[in-house]
Amino acid sequence: MNWALIWQGFLETCMMTVCSSVISYLLGMPLGVLLVITRKDGIKPAPTFNAVLGAVINFLRSIPFILLIAMLIPVTRAVMGTAIGTSASVFPLVISATPYIARVVEQSFLEVDGGVIEAAKAMGSTTWQIIWKVLIPESVPSLVTGAAMAVTTILAYTAMVSAVGGGGVGAYAITKGYQRGKKYYDFMYAASAVLVLMVQVIAITGTRLTRRLDHRIR
Repeated sequence: MNWALIWQGFLETCMMTVCSSVISYLLGMPLGVLLVITRKDGIKPAPTFNAVLGAVINFLRSIPFILLIAMLIPVTRAVMGTAIGTSASVFPLVISATPYIARVVEQSFLEVDGGVIEAAKAMGSTTWQIIWKVLIPESVPSLVTGAAMAVTTILAYTAMVSAVGGGGVGAYAITKGYQRGKKYYDFMYAASAVLVLMVQVIAITGTRLTRRLDHRIR
């Protein structure tokens, strides 16, 4: 068993997951905010803008990740300097995860009690004050739960980056295990077990944080 390669894959998976998650949230969080405040019944109604933004997000979400990787190869090469390798894999991961995160954030904000928002409006709060002092604080538990789901999804997607020569535990399970025949299936199983363990750690951490931050649970 090549544990050194599994360790290398683990580090590469962590790098891709963390970098992709951070960048995707930096992009997806504002998009989620825009989806909420520009709704017909939102703080700043803009139905046309909301419809167009929603259509673009739905379009990107509907493309299977493995196809998105192939479609983005020219763009990935232009942005990252190469379309092959672990670092280059971050770009398609971000493009795929951002619209998903936007919807997760939107759903979290929509769970906020409308009465609290109306009370903030009545007190003369500005749009930014409502976002920062009402929407975000009130939806923190839901946002944490959504973040755990989003990071888990990104982690799962890292297993597909072998299509562009990327690394990571999942990619090595396919290229160094499954594709080399039954003799190397033990490597595939070990690598898969590492992925499962990573998913469990993320899920458990997200659940515990949600319980700690949810003021309704005491």
